[in-house]
Amino acid sequence: QVQLVESGGGLVQAGDSLRLSCAASGRTFSNSGMGWFRQAPGKEREFVAAIRWSGGSIYYADFVKGRFTISRDNAKNTVYLQMNSLKPEDTAVYYCAGGLGPLRPFYTRISEYGYWGQGTQVTVSS
Repeated sequence: QVQLVESGGGLVQAGDSLRLSCAASGRTFSNSGMGWFRQAPGKEREFVAAIRWSGGSIYYADFVKGRFTISRDNAKNTVYLQMNSLKPEDTAVYYCAGGLGPLRPFYTRISEYGYWGQGTQVTVSS
């Protein structure tokens, strides 16, 4: 059974940092693209960041560029999202997503990912 388990969310103040982790089990994702998405109350789930299996190509949504960093440790089957300079508008449930294969140009699409974690809540107070 494939599982993606996120951790690291919490309640922080604006300007603080958090590091989210996503540990995968049941399947190796070392050859797959991985991504992070988020969903705020009343809004659709949106793309945040994605990374190729090699880590050589990384993509970010415009609203997190310069503040968030995605990385991965294939040996640990884990992907991370370092979030700095958090803003109240970053408040959302953050989801880890595992691709079915190598990252394709459609990496912002939910349909590109076959595996999802349960999400971790990030709340940023002003």
